Amino acid sequence: MAYKIREASIPILPPGSPDIRVLHFSDLHLTPRRKSEISDIKSFISLKPDLVISTGDFLAHRDAVPVVLDALDELLNLPGLYVFGSNDYYEPSFKNPFKYLMKDDGTRKLGKELPWQELDYGLSQRGWKNVNTSRITLKIKDILIEARGTDDAHLGRDNYSLVEGEANRDAQISIGITHAPYSRVLNSMATDNLDLIFAGHTHGGQIRIPWVKESKALTTNCDLPLWRSRGITKTKNEPWLNVSAGMGTNPFTPIRLFCPPEISLITLVAIKRKIH
Repeated sequence: MAYKIREASIPILPPGSPDIRVLHFSDLHLTPRRKSEISDIKSFISLKPDLVISTGDFLAHRDAVPVVLDALDELLNLPGLYVFGSNDYYEPSFKNPFKYLMKDDGTRKLGKELPWQELDYGLSQRGWKNVNTSRITLKIKDILIEARGTDDAHLGRDNYSLVEGEANRDAQISIGITHAPYSRVLNSMATDNLDLIFAGHTHGGQIRIPWVKESKALTTNCDLPLWRSRGITKTKNEPWLNVSAGMGTNPFTPIRLFCPPEISLITLVAIKRKIH
């Protein structure tokens, strides 16, 4: 299984700050049988990130929790933040793939509940921080970062009121983390003047068509505009947004077209001092 490393730099750190390398991955959708993907995940450590962020959908099988923890083993020694997606809570089931191209009517076909509590325990015991419903601060290279998150908006589990409000005054940057980048979540984080938001869920469109300059998504599986389906984007004075196209797929629709599996390596860099 080949995957792409999508690299970008974002100037949000105070002038003179050292660079911070953030590894962002999403939508692993792991099962015990995905041996090549497990091997790929183990290779992420070679990128030497300073901070790891996962935007959910680790699981795609009820026996996958130990598989996930083993695949992430070396990364779990680094500072990490995570939220959950719908497939962490419920086993995937077959759905008509053409429904993904239709307008979302809000109905959800849920499989059997997955052992997400076991996954949460395993990640947190190794030191990663669950920000599904909380705000935390952490220091990376002497830069104080405030992070806040929401639970999965695709299942309506998001409740931004639990984390709303201006960022900690002592924090030098503030980031938001969510699985599904629905506009209500992005707008709330923009209102609170966050610097950067990490999300997944879209699979980058998963099946894309050739277009001018690059391929074009047919769907985002939420109300995010198609042009924001993957990678770094920014509008007006709102936060930067990085949407990961993800590593895996639903086991029932294991197809990607013009949209390879990917992870993001985002380097946070210092804002250049203005010369008067």
